[in-house]
Amino acid sequence: MKKRIIQFLTTYFLFVLLFVLQKPIFMVYYHDLYTNTSLGDYFRVVWHGLPLDLSLAGYLTAIPSILLIASAWTNSSILRRIRQGYFGIIAFAMACIFIIDLGLYGFWGFRLDATPIFYFFSSPKDAIASVSFWFVLLGILAILIYAAILYCIFYCVLIREKKPLKIPYRRQNVSLALLLLTAALFIPIRGGFSVSTMNLSKVYFSQDQRMNHAAINPAFSFMYSATHQNNFDKQYRFMDPKIADELFAEMVDKPVAATDSIPQLLNTQRPNIIFIILESFSTHLMETFGGQPNVAVNMDKFAKEGVLFSNFYGSSFRTDRGLASIISGYPGQPSTSIMKYPEKTDKLPSIPRSLKNAGYSLEYYYGGDADFTNMRSYLVSSGIEKIISDKDFPLSERTGKWGAQDHVLFQRLMKDLKEEKQEEPFLKLVQTSSSHEPFEVPFHRLDDKVLNSFAYADSCVGDFVKQYQETPLWKNTLFVLVPDHQGAYPYPIENPLDGQTIPLILIGGAIKQPLVVDTYASQIDIAATLLAQLGLPHDEFTFSKNILNPGSPHFAYFTRPDYFGMITADNQLVYNLDANTVQLDEGTAKGANLEKGKAFLQKLYDDLAKR
Repeated sequence: MKKRIIQFLTTYFLFVLLFVLQKPIFMVYYHDLYTNTSLGDYFRVVWHGLPLDLSLAGYLTAIPSILLIASAWTNSSILRRIRQGYFGIIAFAMACIFIIDLGLYGFWGFRLDATPIFYFFSSPKDAIASVSFWFVLLGILAILIYAAILYCIFYCVLIREKKPLKIPYRRQNVSLALLLLTAALFIPIRGGFSVSTMNLSKVYFSQDQRMNHAAINPAFSFMYSATHQNNFDKQYRFMDPKIADELFAEMVDKPVAATDSIPQLLNTQRPNIIFIILESFSTHLMETFGGQPNVAVNMDKFAKEGVLFSNFYGSSFRTDRGLASIISGYPGQPSTSIMKYPEKTDKLPSIPRSLKNAGYSLEYYYGGDADFTNMRSYLVSSGIEKIISDKDFPLSERTGKWGAQDHVLFQRLMKDLKEEKQEEPFLKLVQTSSSHEPFEVPFHRLDDKVLNSFAYADSCVGDFVKQYQETPLWKNTLFVLVPDHQGAYPYPIENPLDGQTIPLILIGGAIKQPLVVDTYASQIDIAATLLAQLGLPHDEFTFSKNILNPGSPHFAYFTRPDYFGMITADNQLVYNLDANTVQLDEGTAKGANLEKGKAFLQKLYDDLAKR
């Protein structure tokens, strides 16, 4: 009995030790983010991260414990082979999760969740297009080396037997003792005997979110995320449903009153519309917003010539969330992406479908893979009639990691505009891709690789608009320039508000005059605002508000996997969903948006469950 109990405890605490050691390795790898970290901070990270380590070690120890119980009844070699196979699988899984997390954190700014699985299986090529071949190769090599090291540790400490365990004389007693120990694993797995079960908030201890991130066990984060991809009506239950309904009713778009004066931005109700969805752009790249000068020079020019929305926010952090926000007025979700569920996106409203009903022809242009993250199914269900993507360009033009570079994309669009007889009015959605990792572009104006890629994308848009101005279509065209999300620059971002600010600019011959709109809004509000300008109904866009309607509530709402933000002129609030605490609260009416933000997210998941 003694040997088996010792092996049980050794297995459990070995897992704990390995998870503990991963934390300083993570912090050393990202030493630039932890430059002012003291030795005491390292110990605090380890200490506060222990609950997740203890919990996950409990999960991983359960099967070896069952094998130990079985060994009390048989000395079959099959048990040894199962044990070897189990620890081999665990070594490889631990290595994959830790190395992938180590690689992705620099891009995403949060610990690993189930998101990469969705991206990888929808299009493996695009999933790794952000990084170089050598980065991927080194990552695979690191996984294999780390897996080998882990297995050697498991073999030396747990698998190799100097003296095989004998079948004990009192098998029932040994089995009962081990069964009780196995049952006791429920305590660290659940996190004690309190009402709440183990979750990521257990490790949050600091106002510095990077310290909290360092304390998170990436394997637990991944497992927790993977098991919370469904049952949406059970997620983010902050308050009684009736209270959420009442608060949400105050946040939806309101009918236009007869006394309301709504600015009319357009000189026609049926303009041609071209959406240019800019990969990863942000206000930090524009001198107009106090950002970098001499980067997005054309966007700065357009901001002066057209309608600029100066307090505008991205809905989420990745393209799949951003597209649904722009096209369907549907907010990004922190724990999942609605694009994972074609049966749900089929039921979303969309700007293209509304315009199709008004007589518009619809086309979508993208230099990359339209199947990535289920985009094609979403676009088709949105009403798009023609999709131009990477496969529609010859191989000689697919020189970028994501497919055709932006200048090739716009050349194709201009060629089609000139050669094909345009059925007016039309809607064309153009999605750029070159201003994305690995930032390899055929353009060399700036020394900084990242800024140069944005300058390249900006130049492609500028060249296209300049050529388009020379066509007869210009006078009756509205351009909507908006990023899919903010990303890549600057990095790192300390303030979560600064990580979501993006421009929205309307230009074209259909614009009456330049204007700056300083109302707070986000991508989800484009649908109601645009359709209202066109005199078209937008009631089915539940979450979208007409930015120009003085009677509607004005706020920006955004989410990331670990927080939501509710931003108004008098309160800028960010709530951490992992820690269940307010992360940032600024403005003259501090705390005013807390309950509203919670209600908005709760109603979003109610809606997601019903779609």
